[in-house]
Amino acid sequence: MLYQLFETQRALMSPFAEFSSASAKLYNHPLSPFSHSPISQRVSAGLDLMHRLAKDYEKPEFGIRGVNVDGVEVAVQELVPLTKPFCRLLRFKRYTDDLAVLSKMKDQPTVLVVAPLSGHHSTLLRDTVRQLLKDHKVFITDWTDARMVPKEVGAFHLDDYIAYVQEFIRLVGPDCHVISVCQPTVPVLAAISLMASSGEQTPRSMTMMGGPIDARKSPTAVNNLAMNKPYSWFENNVIYRVPTNFPGSGRAVYPGFLQHTGFVAMNPNVHMSSHYDYFLDLMRGDDESADSHRQFYDEYNAVLDMPAEYYLDTIKTVFQDFALVNGTWMVKGQLVRPQDITTTALLTVEGERDDISGAGQTRAAHELCSGVSSVHQYHYDAVGAGHYGIFSGRRWRENVYPEVQAFISKYDRPDAVLAGQRPAASPVQTPAASPAPTSEPARKTKSKSST
Repeated sequence: MLYQLFETQRALMSPFAEFSSASAKLYNHPLSPFSHSPISQRVSAGLDLMHRLAKDYEKPEFGIRGVNVDGVEVAVQELVPLTKPFCRLLRFKRYTDDLAVLSKMKDQPTVLVVAPLSGHHSTLLRDTVRQLLKDHKVFITDWTDARMVPKEVGAFHLDDYIAYVQEFIRLVGPDCHVISVCQPTVPVLAAISLMASSGEQTPRSMTMMGGPIDARKSPTAVNNLAMNKPYSWFENNVIYRVPTNFPGSGRAVYPGFLQHTGFVAMNPNVHMSSHYDYFLDLMRGDDESADSHRQFYDEYNAVLDMPAEYYLDTIKTVFQDFALVNGTWMVKGQLVRPQDITTTALLTVEGERDDISGAGQTRAAHELCSGVSSVHQYHYDAVGAGHYGIFSGRRWRENVYPEVQAFISKYDRPDAVLAGQRPAASPVQTPAASPAPTSEPARKTKSKSST
């Protein structure tokens, strides 16, 4: 019933949102007589804000049409190598007529970015992809809104998520480098573990950023909710059926609007201040700041529904049973054994101010991956970065990305695979005059800081 009420409210607010948008332009357009009123700027700003608070937010586009590679602007085309019922695998193909740049791009590492299926669309990682494209061939998982998947397709469990990741890795090729951001760190580690246990060649490296490998460490408000409520509470209180006006009518889902409400409720004062600042920016005519606000909230407010079985599996496996760290996780009859990974280097990244995945949660992967030599394990603490700061924004571009790029480059050398084994290598060092890499061997306790 809650989902139906939400859809009814959304439908009722739609005309009001459109009216607010049109009225804001009426008081702001230079040819309108209303724009010459002393209070026109204030009225226009207020109506524009009401429009954004009431409007429906659709899935944004990645919108990456080009990227700069070695000072040359190259074209980027979005391709779809594989489509699954609940996910598309996207490739960002780069094109240029510059032969020197083209030759260099052909030899660059291939990266598979596994985006989170946790309420927001994969476009949340737009900045991640754009930066990676400067030095890598990039693929990314683009998860489908569950309300758009017909019920007849069947269920989608956490085990199916793992199977998807394995299929994508096999398609991209075992010489790829896998980057998982937030939620997928757990299923990605499981997927690679199962491949290693089965004797398959695993990726050259895996980078895990801000994920709940061990949610018991430094639990956040998100962790506490998942850990303190019984499994039955989630079944009975947050799972709803998709209304009839969507292709997935009747499918049981965890609605995106509930996830979004939870995110906003974590920091309501921050969002209220942001909207008020947006109003002031419009009043002052600060278009640059207003555009920045719009870009952020166009992404932040666009959410998707998650399949109920997948969401409930994640609650139980990751946040209640802690099956990965306890060594009890069975996936289709096979035990998940991260210690079986021996030929994949590991980098973990955490944000100092991460309020979703607390300190130490991602770093716990190193203890689990005991089969990977300590000289191939690295950890990086992004000082001053929150959860989104480790994969988007200035701190990502200036501090985190150089670490990730240097790590991937180190393990993409032609001699990085010898007789199926990764070579012994020295820990990544930082020359006094070099800005990267600064990641430290994960076995050490002291953390390097970014500035």
